[in-house]
Parts: sequence; structure tokens; C-alpha cells
Amino acid sequence: MAKGRRSDFVPRGGQAQQPAGQGNMMQKIQQMQEDMKKTQEALETEMVNVTAAGGAITMVITGHQRVQSIKLDPSLVDPSDIGMLEDTLVAAVNEAILASQEHAAKRLESVTGGISIPGLM
Repeated sequence: MAKGRRSDFVPRGGQAQQPAGQGNMMQKIQQMQEDMKKTQEALETEMVNVTAAGGAITMVITGHQRVQSIKLDPSLVDPSDIGMLEDTLVAAVNEAILASQEHAAKRLESVTGGISIPGLM
């Protein structure tokens, strides 16, 4: 063996031994991965109800940010001011997406125990 290099000793007929506690940590990580997968799958069907524009717009959006329905108060529909309706809908959709993202973050935080995992959300 070259100087400065380390090799893991493998007993005859056996496998390399893991340091104490490492196997337990791997089990915890695997369990967290399973829980994350289940939570991600659940978020696909979990619905978040959002009311915007002073209650004039009600939206339902999933935990995966898929808009399921939009209900409008008829008073919002003014054929002479379509621009106002469009702006109000954009604001309402953005509010619904934010609410859905916050819901997903809370659900996933319950799995990770608050550990930040890059690229997750």
C-alpha cells in the first residue's frame, strides 16, 4: 500500500465494516427518502383553497401548483374593463401559487425536520 493511502479492511468472507452509527444513519436517510416520496405524491392531490380580490375570486390549487378551479363573483366581469379582470386574475393566480408552495414547504418540513434540501422546493 502506498504511503498516505487508506484501504478499508475487509474480513475474509465478509464485507467492509461500517463505523458505529453509520448504518443507523443510512436507515434514517432511506426512511426520510421514502417519506419524502410519499409526501410528494400526496401533495399532488392535496387541495389548497385561496380567496383573493376581497373574496371576489375563489381558487382551488393542488400542492403541485396545478389550478383546479376558479370561481368569479359576477361583479368582476365588466365587459368595458377586461384589463382590470385580467390583472385581478393574474394577482389571484400568483397568490394561489404562493399559498400552494407554502403548504408544500410545511408538509415537506415535517418530513425533513427543518433540514434544507437544495432543489427540493
